[in-house]
Parts: sequence; structure tokens; C-alpha cells
Amino acid sequence: MNGSTLQAFAAECAEELPGAQLEHPFGPDWEVFKVRGKVFMLMTSVPGKPVVILKSEPGEAEALRETHTDITPGYHMNKKHWITLEAGDSIGEKLVEELVTESYRLVVGNLPRSNQPVEPETHGTHARAARR
Repeated sequence: MNGSTLQAFAAECAEELPGAQLEHPFGPDWEVFKVRGKVFMLMTSVPGKPVVILKSEPGEAEALRETHTDITPGYHMNKKHWITLEAGDSIGEKLVEELVTESYRLVVGNLPRSNQPVEPETHGTHARAARR
């Protein structure tokens, strides 16, 4: 998957999530997707290479970095809780969709229950189970 395809597909996945909003708080070079005011995905170019930055469980983030050469610690983010996806052969649509959804679920899970647009424990699990 090339860089522009990676970002376009990640944005498409994010836009389908309930309550997701695209903002540009850091200028036109940064696309920031939020749910209820909390960031779950960022997209920019680092230096000139399109990237997608997502929240991840620390253990999962470490495992992803070890198994995918195109996944690195989160650019300008907490390296333990965020990952950066770059274009490359180890990144496919299914993985991107799962990582975007998981990042969203992690953020939603930290919102007050009354402010959660979905049930974070189950959102997206039915679609994944159907694809397997």
C-alpha cells in the first residue's frame, strides 16, 4: 500500500465511525480525527512521507512494531501508547481498518459512559468476526 492510499483508506475507515470528526488544529498539514473532542488518529507527512498515527495498547504496539517493519513508535506522541503506520508491503487494508477501529475504541473507552457514542468493548467486533 502506498502512502496516499494508506491515508485515504484510513480516513475512510475513520469517517465511518460514530461521532468521528475531522479537524485541522495544527494547520492544513495535519488531519486530526477526534471522537467527542479526543484524538484517535492523526495524519501528516514526515519528512515528505505520508503517515497515519494511531493509539494502541502498549503490549499490542510493541508486538506490531516487532512484526511489521512499516509500524514505528508514534511520531510526536507518547511512544508507549501510539504507533505510526508508513506505506509499505506489511500494511494492508484489513490491518489498517483493525488498527483505526481499535484506536477509536481505546479512546471511546476512556470517555465518560454517558458520552460514549458506542459500546467500546463490542464496537467493530461483529464486522471482524464476519470477515474471519
